[in-house]
Parts: sequence; structure tokens; C-alpha cells
Amino acid sequence: MIDLSFKLYPEILIGADTLSLSGSVCSRYGQRIMIAAGQDLNSQITSRLKDILNDSGIEAIIFDGIMEDSHAGMADNIVELSNAAHCNAIIGIGGEKTQIIARMAAIMAPTRMTAFELLEGKKPVNKFLPLIAIPTSGFEPFMLCDYFIAADPRDRLVKSVSSPDRLYAAVIADSTLFQFPAASLFDGFFTALESYCSSKANFLSDALLERALNFFARLIKNGSRGINSDIYVQAAFLAALGNSASSPGAGTALSAALNARCPAPRQSCSSALFPVIAQRLIYTRPEKMARAASLLGNTGKGASAAEAANTLVENIRRSMEALSVNPSLKNFGLSLDKAVPAAEAVRNLEFVSNSPWIVSEGELFDILKQIIN
Repeated sequence: MIDLSFKLYPEILIGADTLSLSGSVCSRYGQRIMIAAGQDLNSQITSRLKDILNDSGIEAIIFDGIMEDSHAGMADNIVELSNAAHCNAIIGIGGEKTQIIARMAAIMAPTRMTAFELLEGKKPVNKFLPLIAIPTSGFEPFMLCDYFIAADPRDRLVKSVSSPDRLYAAVIADSTLFQFPAASLFDGFFTALESYCSSKANFLSDALLERALNFFARLIKNGSRGINSDIYVQAAFLAALGNSASSPGAGTALSAALNARCPAPRQSCSSALFPVIAQRLIYTRPEKMARAASLLGNTGKGASAAEAANTLVENIRRSMEALSVNPSLKNFGLSLDKAVPAAEAVRNLEFVSNSPWIVSEGELFDILKQIIN
């Protein structure tokens, strides 16, 4: 049964077994479709998707070489294969890295633009292949934004990339496909929290993000009893939609930047940054932080906004310990020397200026010292 169906653009399908509808959705965009899949994705899922498409009269060409450490240049390989096969659309099925690379390929394919040209700031023309996203490990934070960030393989530094309007034809989030570590819960809460506290936040984003935070808080509190994938998918979607109405913050950008510089998963980087950046948000957005804190536990009767907000950091640390999430990057071989260039790249991202605290070079350096040393 579909739990949620938006008839807006892009079409959003959320719920258990919504993968079964991929044939009817994709048939609107042509009879030959490229599937860009993560290498770590269960081959049975890819085979099932191909069979569903075939039953709808669609020929599927599969590229399943995307790994967690694959760089943006992988998009060039997908473009080459897609153009040779005369594909009409691209499906990205897999985790965040797969979604980013599939998004780049969809932009690049019609004009044969290279990944390096896209990363160097060449503006995409209003011509692209329709993109159908089938995430399997949470929504990529920038999925519904008109921009996203990707790491340049030449220096492993993140850059902002413009995304054409209406690039996404559909997003199909089948909760039965989702696999995620406990760190994903804190990553989702953190990303939603930063957008919630952003200087670009508004009535719509607040409504969406408060609901997302509520869902993530429920999952964190019930984590030891198992994670409800249906609630997680809804929380991740609301967070992504809220991000597009507001703006992700410096912590979201820094987690991606650190992931590009070392083998630490982005969710682990985000978990390490959460308590440190939350302290800065307490001083700049105490009322909103207090509301977020109340979702995780008792903030104390008669407490001031700042006092209530401070309980959020304490509750997050306790919850991380209870769910065996280690908020440290020491075991991933990340040195301060490697991390500093990543922080400098973050300061160059335009959306980071929407953070409610001053993202100075000194502030970022202090943050890095706290999570690395």
C-alpha cells in the first residue's frame, strides 16, 4: 500500500513495495532506460527492477559499478554507455554516492559534458535526461534542492553544482529496500536541525522540518528496539523537502567534505559534528533548539530556552552511546592536515552563508580540532 503519493513534480512515491510501480512510472519517459546502481546493492534488487521494467516494455541497461569510494568521474562512464545505448532516462538506485553520480550523468548526457566541466562551473543547459531516483539508504540531503555538492576527484574537495529545474521526474522510496546504520538517525536529525535553524528558514520549512525532527526523535528513542523503516523513509523525505525550502548548514557541508577526504562514511562524520555544531546553534537559535530538545526528552520544568536547548546535546550524547554510535573520527585515519583543505572548500559553498552562526576559518578550525584530536 502507498503511504504517501504526491502528484506534483517530481512525482513522489513513498511506502512499502513501491518499487513495483517503477515500470508504470518509467514508461512515460521512453522504452530504453539506463540503471545506475550501487555495486554493494543486492543483485536481486537490481534484477527485480530490470524485470519490472521489462514487463512494462522497457529495455534496461545496467551499470552497477558505483562503489562507496567512487568519485564523480564515474558519471562519465555512465554517460558514455547511456549515449551509446540511446537511453531516454536514467534511474539511480542505491545510496547517496549513487544518487549523486546518477544526477551528474543525467545532467551531462545530452550535451556530452564531462564531469570535470560540470565541477568547474560550466552551466548545464536546460536539456537533460529525466532522472528517477530510487534511494536505498536515506534521501541525499540535497536531493530536492536546485543544487548539490560533489567531490572533485582531482583534489577530493567538494564543490557546488547547479541542478536544472525539473531534472527529477520521480522519486520512488520503497521502505522495504532501505538499509541504514544507527548513525543515519543522528545524521538525519542533524541535517534537519541545521535547516530548521537556518537564516533562510520559513513557515513552510519549519512545518516540514519539525515533523521530520519529530520522526527522527522517535526513531532515536526507540532505536534499541529496532528501527521502523517506514517512519525512517518518511522522516528522510520530509527532511529533504524541508532542506529545499530552507537551506542545509555548514555541518552538513562539512560532513560531506570530510567524507571526500577520508574513508569515514558521511553519516559518521555527521554524528561526530553533531554535538559540536549544536553548541553553536544553541547560542544563535535557542528557542528552536529548545523545541528540538523537547522531542528527545524532558527539558526541565521552568527551564529557560538556553537551558532547555542544552539538554539536546546531553540527550544526543547519551543516545549515541546507547546505540553504539561512536562520535569520533580518530579510527578513520583523518589528520588535521588533511581536514583543513576540506574546511576551506566548505567556506566557498554559497549556501553555507545561510548558517545562523559566522562560519569563519577560525571557527571551522576549532571544530576540526574537537572532532579529530
